[in-house]
Amino acid sequence: MTSSGLPAARRLGAIGTALALSVAATATPVLAQDDGMEGEPPEGEITLYTSVTQDTVDAVLAALEEQHPGLTVKVFRAPTGELDARIAAESRTGGIGADVLWMTDPLSVQRYDADGLLAPLEGDGFDAVPPEYRSDSFVGTRLLNLIIVAGLEVDPQPVSWADLADPAFADGVVLPDPGFAGSAFAALGYFATDEDYGMGFYEQLRDNGATQVASPVEVMTGVAEGRYAAGITLDKIVRSSIEKGSPIELVWPEPGAIALYSPAAVVASSDDPAGAQAFVEFLVSPEAQAAIASTGWQPVRSDVEWPHAAPVVTPDWAELFGDQQALLEGYRSIFGD
Repeated sequence: MTSSGLPAARRLGAIGTALALSVAATATPVLAQDDGMEGEPPEGEITLYTSVTQDTVDAVLAALEEQHPGLTVKVFRAPTGELDARIAAESRTGGIGADVLWMTDPLSVQRYDADGLLAPLEGDGFDAVPPEYRSDSFVGTRLLNLIIVAGLEVDPQPVSWADLADPAFADGVVLPDPGFAGSAFAALGYFATDEDYGMGFYEQLRDNGATQVASPVEVMTGVAEGRYAAGITLDKIVRSSIEKGSPIELVWPEPGAIALYSPAAVVASSDDPAGAQAFVEFLVSPEAQAAIASTGWQPVRSDVEWPHAAPVVTPDWAELFGDQQALLEGYRSIFGD
């Protein structure tokens, strides 16, 4: 199936986890005249929970420092699964400790929205984000692509997703864990619900000797070290590794990279809702979007430069919502814990 054959709701144009746990960052950021924000420059201190890569968080906070004096951001960063566990524990014992959530995939925040844990977004700056990447309570900030990484010496090179289950790649394919990384769940959601793949695709991968590791970073490292021939990971990770000399190839598979958007939201119980709203709105400003692009992720705004346009496919996020546990249980029945 080609991307042109996908339903319109699952076709997009082109869209562009590290494991560190806790990082504190202080931004001493002047209000830009064109960032869509109005009123007094925000002041105060907010806490951000995020699964976004550290270099991207650092770049955004550096841009914030130039735009918003007086707004301080404390950061707790962890993989999606660990953040989910922390938020669940805090919700049971008195409330979420964050003012803002900045996650990897839409499903990460959809359940918090359904539970009434998110505040409505306020501000005209969100209008610059395409409607398919935002709701009343969360907004996309960057676009991620799951692609195939292969060793330079691998012959033949994979061309399509289906090639990963070919006997030519027996015992040579590595997958990220969808229960650990939000981006990996996007792959599970796409394959499990697409008529050309289904959960049977994972059975084929298992029977072909595929190996599971925790994160997309571990996938890339394993292929770069020659322990695997090919794997599923994120394009930003592969490009960064190639720039450092890794002997790997970025393969944009047919029918397209699996795309997902990275949402941000204000926690309804925030002690500083004005500061939280200001930070989320800043994330979609031209300045923050340029900072995000500078770290290798595709900006969500079309008016910020991005040189890596290519076809993508995407899961139906509305269809997937509520089915996460069932999909993970189905996956675990094939690949185990």
